[in-house]
Amino acid sequence: MRIALLTRVHLGTLAVLFVLALSASLLVAGLPRATQASFDEALRRSLAAAPAWQADLTVSVESRSPEEDLHERGQFDLRDRRWREILPATLRPLMTAAGHMSAKTTLTPVTGTGGQTHINLGWLSDAAQRVDWVQGRAPGRPSTMRYEGATIPVFEVGIVADALREMDLRVGQTKMLGENDYVAVKIVGSFQARNPGDRYWSHNLDILQVTKIQPPGALDFEKHITSLISDEGLTALSSKGRNLSYHWILPIDARGASALAAPYIDAAVAEFGRVAALQSTGSPYHLDTGLHKLLGDFLAALATAQTVMYLVLGGLLAVALGVIALVVLLLTDRLDHTLTMARARGGSLRQVAGAAAAVAGVAVVPAGLAGYGLSFLVPGPVLPVVHLGPAVVVLVAVGFTAARVARTHRTPLHERRDDVAASRTSARRVTLEVLVVALALVGAYLLRARGLAGGDPFLLLVPVGLTLAAALITLRCYPYPLRLFVRLAARGRAAVPFLGLTRAARARSASVLPVLILLPALGVSVFAAVISDGIASTQRLASWQQVGAPVKLTSDIEIPAATISQVRGLAGVEQVVIAQTGRVQVGYGAERAETIAVDMAQWRRILDGAPVSLPALADGALVSPELRGRGTFEIGWQSRVKLTTRGVISSVPGFYTKGKFMVVPLSVLTRLAVNTLLIKGDVSLDALARLVPSATVESQERALSAIRDDPLTSAVRWALVVVTVALGSYALVAVVLSLVVGAAERARTVSFLRTLGLSDRQAQRLTVLEILPMILLTASVGLGLGLFLPFALGPGVDLSSYAGDLPVGDYSLDLFTPVALAAGLAAVAVLGAYAHTAISRRRNLGAVLRVGDLT
Repeated sequence: MRIALLTRVHLGTLAVLFVLALSASLLVAGLPRATQASFDEALRRSLAAAPAWQADLTVSVESRSPEEDLHERGQFDLRDRRWREILPATLRPLMTAAGHMSAKTTLTPVTGTGGQTHINLGWLSDAAQRVDWVQGRAPGRPSTMRYEGATIPVFEVGIVADALREMDLRVGQTKMLGENDYVAVKIVGSFQARNPGDRYWSHNLDILQVTKIQPPGALDFEKHITSLISDEGLTALSSKGRNLSYHWILPIDARGASALAAPYIDAAVAEFGRVAALQSTGSPYHLDTGLHKLLGDFLAALATAQTVMYLVLGGLLAVALGVIALVVLLLTDRLDHTLTMARARGGSLRQVAGAAAAVAGVAVVPAGLAGYGLSFLVPGPVLPVVHLGPAVVVLVAVGFTAARVARTHRTPLHERRDDVAASRTSARRVTLEVLVVALALVGAYLLRARGLAGGDPFLLLVPVGLTLAAALITLRCYPYPLRLFVRLAARGRAAVPFLGLTRAARARSASVLPVLILLPALGVSVFAAVISDGIASTQRLASWQQVGAPVKLTSDIEIPAATISQVRGLAGVEQVVIAQTGRVQVGYGAERAETIAVDMAQWRRILDGAPVSLPALADGALVSPELRGRGTFEIGWQSRVKLTTRGVISSVPGFYTKGKFMVVPLSVLTRLAVNTLLIKGDVSLDALARLVPSATVESQERALSAIRDDPLTSAVRWALVVVTVALGSYALVAVVLSLVVGAAERARTVSFLRTLGLSDRQAQRLTVLEILPMILLTASVGLGLGLFLPFALGPGVDLSSYAGDLPVGDYSLDLFTPVALAAGLAAVAVLGAYAHTAISRRRNLGAVLRVGDLT
């Protein structure tokens, strides 16, 4: 056969096939790359945003005898090189060359303070590059002194400037440390960090900040600070009589992280910790890191994102292949006459099927290659699906073409009249369909009960199974309501309703195939739209719960009344609610509770219209569940106050979500010391920050933007939008193709009826009645399935990672998108029916009807 000639004759159909194959190849290859790039960026942001002590690897060891003490920098360097040598290959791309080492004592009390003040000794390998000396000088070589008849070492130390004031210390002062094995420290200087915000200091906050610890049952706090000693000080630093530990910090470089490698990174960290422990000859080395939890949290969120991606991309691929199959049906129908003649003239079945496949390949092979090539313009890693997706599209299109032609032309001069005689469904097919429906229902139950945490791959196929089950039920039930309408139409005198509904009820396979395309297209697109709306509404709720007001200003110190007046006078401020927060004593023991004193009525007014609400409170207290059942109780806050429990509140938006907390009115305070402002209005956050430098300023809009801008969240919502648009487009194309596939047979029927007196208006009504029932029924089932899937599968798919850690369960029925899709499909069907009738009207009856059709 002349493939080139057949290609030119059917160029229009092949052009449609080329466009659809190109779009399908590009989507199935490009979308996974884009989503994977978002996953990688999410992991990198997660690692970069986490405190360094949590993300980095820290090898530590406690020195328990003088033989294990390290007194030279070279001893630290030797071990640092060893740790890097035994790093697993998976971890090496994540490691930076610039690490640091430290030696620190802990719980070193100042003599004579009763354990209330502690000055620990600390050595940093790169202290000279990290701090600037603002008073005195840097520590030097240690010396000795006599104390209680013994010679003890005297360490020259430096202490951060803020700690001097807070702990009542001064430069030049000498302090004795210990309770029995004494050492002395001479404060020779104070320093400040060159870059206090550097991640580096996350490992050494004990050097920059005074740590306050409240022992169990005590009312006063212990104060701890770690001082800096010099390299020479290492020579005298010993574990005798004190708690001494050494640390090697291996920083993580988030830029080298990949979501695909995340599971292997977790395993490599565990392996590194095991191998590091084997290096010890005395006290055991152990690995300290929070990377396991970071990766665990990320992988949990990633699993949900991948599940959603599998569902929507799988549905998109299935619908795209279905639409391509419709075009193949159209192509093979138009090739039918040519192939029949070739078969009748002695052409083998292999030659006929191969010729049809070659014609289809002329369109889909270049389209697949073009889509595959264009996918490389999308940033992201190259996944196996990038190679397999376009290949699947090409193979399915060519294979389906060959299979259909081979089945149709297995005998020469075939004749079929599917519109007259219908074949009975075999028992085997009915059994298989019942099994599919049963498996889908069982899978939906298991998914709701167990979720995806178990990693059962069967559960990932549940949405596909439900969609297939709905399609099978629709195909089986589709003729029955139509037959009822046919019987009603048969009682009337008009022939058009009877003929149109009869043809719809006797639809052949080419007319039934759109059901298998439209239903998943509508179901998945509506499912994606509902899920996206649910995530968006939950994100808004989460932002309000995080902030508790349009704008919240919190300060560690009291905000003066004059400053509050200035805040009220700022442009855009509509209302300011003052509040005071603190930690109060409950009863007379050591029990503590977080408390906020506020005018609840005013706070409720600024939350008007927000998705969060607060109960009314005039007196008494609203308490957390941990404090319920106490009736009237007493707190210590400025003075002793008796309060009556007026209700239980599970959380206080913007402040408390767990633990022991309460809300009380401002009247319980004997002296108001405002440290929190709740503000309503369109006010500049920068202006507020400048006005109250000691405060932290938060806004609901900024919190919402932070949630939405998370890479994983953006990837999921962006993919849902793209898939919704693509599936809606494919659904419209499927409707048009369903009209075109049956156009020849429909034109022949209309032309035959025109010889019997059928008018143009009646022809239009006949075509609409033939097409519209299938569109309306499929659209209704697809919409119902799309609205049902979130409620059926929602409990099994945890989307809280994309909604500010709140569970997504409020799938409000916003019918705008579903109704728009259904209306668009119906409109396209009706317009297509009218267009088909207009085209058929211009045809000559002799060009449509064969000789003998009128006899």
